[in-house]
Amino acid sequence: MPYKKSPLIAVALFLCLAANACAEEQAASTDALAADARGISAKFAEKLKSELVGAMKVDGPLKAIEVCNVAAPAIAADASANGWSVGRTSLKTRNPKNAPDVWEKRVLEEFDAAKSRGADATKLERFEVVEKNGARTFRYMKAIPAAEPCLTCHGGAVKEPVKAKLAELYPDDRATGYKEGDIRGAFTLSKPLQ
Repeated sequence: MPYKKSPLIAVALFLCLAANACAEEQAASTDALAADARGISAKFAEKLKSELVGAMKVDGPLKAIEVCNVAAPAIAADASANGWSVGRTSLKTRNPKNAPDVWEKRVLEEFDAAKSRGADATKLERFEVVEKNGARTFRYMKAIPAAEPCLTCHGGAVKEPVKAKLAELYPDDRATGYKEGDIRGAFTLSKPLQ
């Protein structure tokens, strides 16, 4: 009788090998997407930082606020190519359009918890494939730590006329009270998968 079970064993073995091959292929694909997302977020961060630092040096923090208000969404739109959607989010938003969705909120909370346990905020990232709007979607986030220049507009003691300009452009601003090294927010990227 054992010879009658062998076709079932062969089918089970084949299915197991196929599942392993599929899992390895998906892992390689996810790693490639993560590498792509890292590159895109790094370019986005560099472009945004360049614009902000340039504005601060030439015209001070009021001009930097305008860069964040106008140029940052344009830079994100330029970075959103080849199926990628690129943006920024935070648990304490300045612009309500950047409010985190459920997945982003969970990841931001994980970043804060990791930071409180001593993790290096500059190295915090998260990626995975999730179900979003009925489609498999690759999601990626990279933490944005607050650097010293950020505190002019995001610190605990924002001064006038910066405070007034923030109130004018962002009446529901919650993005203050940070200290250097705190997680200010994150770059967030997503790409629908076929």
